[in-house]
Amino acid sequence: MGALHWSKNYQLNQYCHSPPYYEWAMNKVSPNLQQDQDQDQDQNQERRKKQKGEALQSIDQEEPEPELARCEWDFNLSTVVSPPISSGVGGISPSDALGVTEFDPSDTILATAGIARKIRIYNINKLLSQFNDDVIHLDNTSACDHYICAPAKLSSLKWRPGTGGRVFGSGDYDGVVTEYDLESRVPIFERDEHGGRRVWSMDYSHYDPILGASASDDGTMQMWDQRCDDGECVAKVRPSKGPNVTPVCCVEFNPFGSALVAVGCADCKAYTYDVRKMVDPVHVFEGHTKTVTYVRFLDEFNVVSAGADGCLKLWNVNDMHVIRTFRGHVNNRSFVGLSLWRHGGLVGCGSENNQVFVYDKRWGEPIWVHGFDSVGLDRGFVSSVCWRQVGEDQCTLVAGASSGVLQVFMGRRR
Repeated sequence: MGALHWSKNYQLNQYCHSPPYYEWAMNKVSPNLQQDQDQDQDQNQERRKKQKGEALQSIDQEEPEPELARCEWDFNLSTVVSPPISSGVGGISPSDALGVTEFDPSDTILATAGIARKIRIYNINKLLSQFNDDVIHLDNTSACDHYICAPAKLSSLKWRPGTGGRVFGSGDYDGVVTEYDLESRVPIFERDEHGGRRVWSMDYSHYDPILGASASDDGTMQMWDQRCDDGECVAKVRPSKGPNVTPVCCVEFNPFGSALVAVGCADCKAYTYDVRKMVDPVHVFEGHTKTVTYVRFLDEFNVVSAGADGCLKLWNVNDMHVIRTFRGHVNNRSFVGLSLWRHGGLVGCGSENNQVFVYDKRWGEPIWVHGFDSVGLDRGFVSSVCWRQVGEDQCTLVAGASSGVLQVFMGRRR
């Protein structure tokens, strides 16, 4: 969602002192979601009391870094994919801006979307140079296998589990979640339940794949069942309350099979909920000073959050302890992307100084930084990143910019 900016009506840090408020409604849920709810409720309440006390003591007690950050990888620019030359200022158009890049479950297909209202589909093999010295330069016309036109600007893409990479969903600026069939290239499902307010993020559950969730400017995270008419809402969460609506900026289900779902909000906090009993949050992560724009699960026990305060934070899920804070990139007003390469413990993000940053989970300083070339008079910023989740000693990172330029990097362990 990197190419997306808050409107002037939002003050990203004005909600920091708003007391938490939780609103929920359970209508229809699949049978396995209702199992063990009663026995989990007492355990969750006791755990939250303990965690609240521990969190107050641990927020500023980060683990010391044992040594200076070092880069154990050789990264090389493999491919540059550029948008068509525009008649706009400097030869670029604001409509070229990329807001999201996402690999399919097989890590062979790459989808991108953004302001241009087009979902572009790439075969990753066409974008890899196999560590040749020469950088491949392509344009969208030659690099893109095909594209799907969308009715609105897009902020989020996710591939639906269990469909063999055939179906993916999108969230748009009109508050609509739409699913597309990649083979037929037509929409097959649509959900419009956010009152026309922008959907910043959407995701699918790995615990119960028939469930999806969307996070919106309307201040809610809604969980829905695709089998119901119009994707009927089975749960709704409003993490914060106050005189103003507090946007929910991101949502991600735990990809390791647990029942947790994480959200990040404009109240400077991140939360996790148990999808089986979404009365209160299981965890509340407090430490950012501005809007939490992304939350990602690194593994079963740790999450990484990104904030518009210019830092990333690695948290222990069990005790809500801040393990490490990552600083170096610039982020105070835009979505700049966040992606984790779980095999190698690497964290990638964009930056408002038009650079892509890579951190190692062991150190708070970046281990690698690469700048995008300025296009025309607009320096722009790196607005989306995505790791390919394959390999142990080799990795692939894709980064998109507000200029519409897509760059593919290959890394090899030294």
